[in-house]
Amino acid sequence: MKLAVAGKGGVGKTTLTVLLGEYLTRCGQEVWLVDADTALCLGPALGLSPEAVPTPLIANSELIRQRVGGDGMISLNPQVHDLPEKLRARAGNMNLLVMGSVAGAGGGCACAANALVKSLLGHLVEERGQWVIVDLEAGVEHLGRGTVQFVDGLVVVSEPSLRGLQTAAQISRLARDLGLTRQALVLNRTPEDCVLPEIAGLPPLTATLPRLPSLEARQLFSASALDLAERGQIDPACRAILGALADGKAIPEP
Repeated sequence: MKLAVAGKGGVGKTTLTVLLGEYLTRCGQEVWLVDADTALCLGPALGLSPEAVPTPLIANSELIRQRVGGDGMISLNPQVHDLPEKLRARAGNMNLLVMGSVAGAGGGCACAANALVKSLLGHLVEERGQWVIVDLEAGVEHLGRGTVQFVDGLVVVSEPSLRGLQTAAQISRLARDLGLTRQALVLNRTPEDCVLPEIAGLPPLTATLPRLPSLEARQLFSASALDLAERGQIDPACRAILGALADGKAIPEP
């Protein structure tokens, strides 16, 4: 199953990507996490040092030239089947691919870098049987057909704030317009008595996560979101999210 995770900057979408990946690996699943955000926070959130995080594919000019070409003559269908294993970093039992932003990859942009990013993303989500979770660029500007045409479901992350929820509604509407109707809203850092305002376009609320004290306590000295103490609250949320987007498929349990 292939999912994309989107939301306003700072609402916790990268953290949720890690939590979902960690849950699935504890269930014995092979997982590929794809960093498609210019902020490139997914590697650190997986506990990787800067030296261990691969160069973003979109910045690998030599590989782009080899596979796609240049000087006005580019291939829009480059060979990519061997690239995941060559470019990945391992974070525990998870595979990390760092692509950088897929901005424009599905919107008519013919640049060589985005052609390679789009082809590799398509290969991962269409031709492989593993779980793939794509951490998207923050906001709505870079959610395009080149992203949503490949995935089975969209996780829209917000915090309990008007701005976060308004952005979530914008993301949801744009994804539906592009044909991705299987969506789940996740509220992060949510108090128990939270009541959502009426905002047109929000996807159905699927799961909430409270503030995670073990994550907050380490943020000044570690970017990792792994091995948090609140597993008893995190696991039910992950299972609810995956179940809502699975379209009847069985969801693994640890």
